[in-house]
Amino acid sequence: MTTEQALSFGAAAAGYAAVRPTYPAEAVDWLLDGLTGGFGERRLRAADVGAGAGALTARLVERGLEVVAVDPDPKMLAQLHADVPGVPTFAGTAEQLPLPDAAVDLVVLGQAWHWVDPAPASAEVGRVLAPGGRLGLLWNRRDESEPWVAALGDLLAPAPHMAARSQDPRIGAPLVDAERRTTARWTHDLSPEDVVGLAASRSYVLTAAPQERQRVLGSVRDLLATHPDTAGLDRIPVPYTTTCWRARRP
Repeated sequence: MTTEQALSFGAAAAGYAAVRPTYPAEAVDWLLDGLTGGFGERRLRAADVGAGAGALTARLVERGLEVVAVDPDPKMLAQLHADVPGVPTFAGTAEQLPLPDAAVDLVVLGQAWHWVDPAPASAEVGRVLAPGGRLGLLWNRRDESEPWVAALGDLLAPAPHMAARSQDPRIGAPLVDAERRTTARWTHDLSPEDVVGLAASRSYVLTAAPQERQRVLGSVRDLLATHPDTAGLDRIPVPYTTTCWRARRP
């Protein structure tokens, strides 16, 4: 990830938080399954890395975990403070975590591992995980079996690195026993203008020249207004599946 990309999301932090979907309970529960009983009576400690505005952070807090959030963008961390108050935040990346050795039981990255260098990130995650701890990765991916969603994908810059990394995250030493699961399909209901905002929250659009940004977002508006599956709708169900990976620190 370039510095420009790393800091691009903060320029639209409030809008990002408003339109990006959270993570389904099925996915989060699978990441935690079997972990909760392994650390005695104390609360599980987790680090949400690449936490952004805190969508995954909030899911972990809801489940009673003691969570810290790490992100390279101070504007995103400020939005996280507003949306998930009380969670300690730190500037950092997966390759350089601002945490001591064996500090947490769980490290999670939602919609973020495709931005990292997997070998040093795996080593750094292994450093901050306690023995028996776990790495969890999640990707929400639009279900392009829906024709209008496929057309939307055609309008946006492709993200082959995200698709490839969600299929093969290249989790490395010292982490072992990597396993994958994909959730059932689910939907995130948005207004047409929020779907435009969803497109606007992509790093490609955020870092594009103003003329290119306007062109892309205008094309998205035209698609929603004219496609037979979306034209005239006040609320549009955007379909997703979530790909999850987990791996263990011995």
